[in-house]
Parts: sequence; structure tokens; C-alpha cells
Amino acid sequence: MRLLALILAMSVVTYLPRMLPMVILARWRFPRWLLRLLEGFPVAVLAAFAVPLVLAPENHLNLGLHNLGLPAAVITAIAAMLSRSLIVTAIVGSVSMMLLRFAFG
Repeated sequence: MRLLALILAMSVVTYLPRMLPMVILARWRFPRWLLRLLEGFPVAVLAAFAVPLVLAPENHLNLGLHNLGLPAAVITAIAAMLSRSLIVTAIVGSVSMMLLRFAFG
């Protein structure tokens, strides 16, 4: 019973911060420029997570030949620009990294 209460409490704590802003802000009308600005946030957050993982995979800057993340990231970026598809980009990124590791790792 205690475990169930803990799971329910964790669910509420996780759900409320996501639900409350949507409920509160759903009635507001935002200017077009602000909506356009906010469209870029998911990409910016993803880049903030991905770039350090690619450029510093072992917690120090690595721009050398042994950093297989660099060519994989370039290949993935090209696939993303050409396809504009998240699934294609994810597949190309995974396959390119797998092939690079198989060939050079």
C-alpha cells in the first residue's frame, strides 16, 4: 500500500508542473512574434544537450580523428536537412554511428 501511495505521489508531482502551465496559459493569446520565437526552443534545447556529447564525449574537448561522433553528427545533420523527418534522421544517425564504430572503433 505504501508503494502505491508513493507511485501516485510521484505521478502527481510529475504531472502537475506539465499540466498547470497548459491550463493557465490556454486562455491567453500570445503575439505572433512570441509564438515564432518559442518554436525554436525545442531545437535549442536539443542542441544544448547534443553538442557537448559530440564535441566532448569523454568530458574534454575532442576534435581529433578518434572522435567518431563528429562525422556521425555531420552525416546526421545532412540527413536532417535533406529529409526534414525525425525518424529518418534518427535512423541515419544510429546507422552512421554503428558503421563508423564497426569500421574504426
